[in-house]
Amino acid sequence: MQASPVLELAKDLISRESVTPEDAGCQPLMIERLKALGFEIEVLHFEDTLNLWARRGKEAPLFAFAGHTDVVPAGNLTHWNTAPFEPQVIDGYLYGRGAADMKGSLAAMVIAAEEFIAANPDHKGSIAFLITSDEEGPFINGTTRVVETLMARNEIIDMCIVGEPSSTNYVGDIVKNGRRGSFTGELTVKGIQGHVAYPHIAKNPIPLALPALAELSQVEWDQGNEFFPPTSFQFPNLNSGTGASNVIPGELHAMFNLRYSTEITHEEIKQRIYQILDKYDFEYDLKWTLNGEPFLTGTGDLLDAVVDAVEQVNGQKPQLLTTGGTSDGRFIAKMGGQVIELGPVNATIHKVNECVKAEDLDLLAKMYQNVLQNLLVK
Repeated sequence: MQASPVLELAKDLISRESVTPEDAGCQPLMIERLKALGFEIEVLHFEDTLNLWARRGKEAPLFAFAGHTDVVPAGNLTHWNTAPFEPQVIDGYLYGRGAADMKGSLAAMVIAAEEFIAANPDHKGSIAFLITSDEEGPFINGTTRVVETLMARNEIIDMCIVGEPSSTNYVGDIVKNGRRGSFTGELTVKGIQGHVAYPHIAKNPIPLALPALAELSQVEWDQGNEFFPPTSFQFPNLNSGTGASNVIPGELHAMFNLRYSTEITHEEIKQRIYQILDKYDFEYDLKWTLNGEPFLTGTGDLLDAVVDAVEQVNGQKPQLLTTGGTSDGRFIAKMGGQVIELGPVNATIHKVNECVKAEDLDLLAKMYQNVLQNLLVK
């Protein structure tokens, strides 16, 4: 049987070894297809990152597909059943690095646009693609820089679908209509290093810090809401000491991360943490990294269009969730528009033998096409 256009394009993209921040020719391949549809192409090269902004039409509303061409490293090649950058279809599944995250989605987006524009060349509004090669990496020169560029010239995305792999059991069973915020703190509790036999002339930061760390871990930050679970506080790293058994350490380092809901702001989190730490008798430094603020699309034309598009294909509505990590949707949401994540099943993302059911990519393309139909047909 001849492979579908979506599958062929997905295989072509996967075959390009675009490990962050490399694009490896993926965006030029997409540009070639989009130019043929009448998209105006803008290549935005920031430092080591290649970004693409492609737009068809000048009127509102501006609907955008967003995604990334970069992938995580393949890892130990001996653990793969197939070569990670030589895509193969086995028993109905497309294998290769990026099959699910997210070159399959990119292929579905392009084919959906081709099919929609062929049937609706005079559609209302505008269609755009915002594509980066730096989503899996430090996310410094990718989508956030493109968003800054667009906002500086008052080119605002009204509605956006991010093609991250949002589904759990079958394509379209889950739609992410928001994401929690991510806020990291790096705490250094200061003591005085010394010999364990002379504790009176040293100051051990470990017993000083433990009560405060225990209190932080027990705080109820909020109770969540209809869309978000309660804010989560976790310690991913904790270390102190030189490794020697006879040395009192001079410092204790604790890293913590909060995945927080729209019920609280990162500034409120900071204030509460400072209030707790300042109750204890120790000197400390605290550095903060705001990885992303929470966003939510609880209502609106886009959410209605996506729910209806999925139901048209699957025969049932998707479940709306805000779980999981962060995505580039957090940057796009700063524009004030509606942002939804809809993509393939995420069971194998970042794993060896990453794969996606081949027919799911056709179903996903149909969902994307239905969204365009729901939003942009007069």
